[in-house]
Amino acid sequence: MSEKHLVCQGATCKCNFGTTPDTLKVKTQSKRYINDKDGKKKLTATHKDIGKTFEKNTFGNCSKMNNNPCQAVVTEWSGYYEKITIEDNKGHVLLEDSKATCPVGAKDCIEIIDHGQVCEVTAQNLKNADPNVLAELCPFFDFLAEEDENVHDEYYVSL
Repeated sequence: MSEKHLVCQGATCKCNFGTTPDTLKVKTQSKRYINDKDGKKKLTATHKDIGKTFEKNTFGNCSKMNNNPCQAVVTEWSGYYEKITIEDNKGHVLLEDSKATCPVGAKDCIEIIDHGQVCEVTAQNLKNADPNVLAELCPFFDFLAEEDENVHDEYYVSL
């Protein structure tokens, strides 16, 4: 089985019948964060996030409605991960290949095109990384492990 990312607030979704994407907004819980070291932005999305759960609540013009403005409403999600349940809303987490149903469009007409997680490199990541691997990934930088008492074992980048 290949790895799949969990979906969080900020994920980009699109409808097969719409003209523009919209951004997922988690409204069913406010405590469970992923991919957010400060725990302030990336709420975990679940199959309970239904209704008007997007920032703009529109995917542009809807071809099913003669190109009139879309009124994005999710009635259900499919393809979620049933082995993880968020206690706050009893919802199962969404995966990057989960799909949503709109009453105007069709079953599974809304898909996730970006799961919303982003890479946040911190000083701790650099401290835990192998300097040889960093040198291979970034050959223009010299990653040196300083053992000076004033430096506190941090890695420095020198040009």
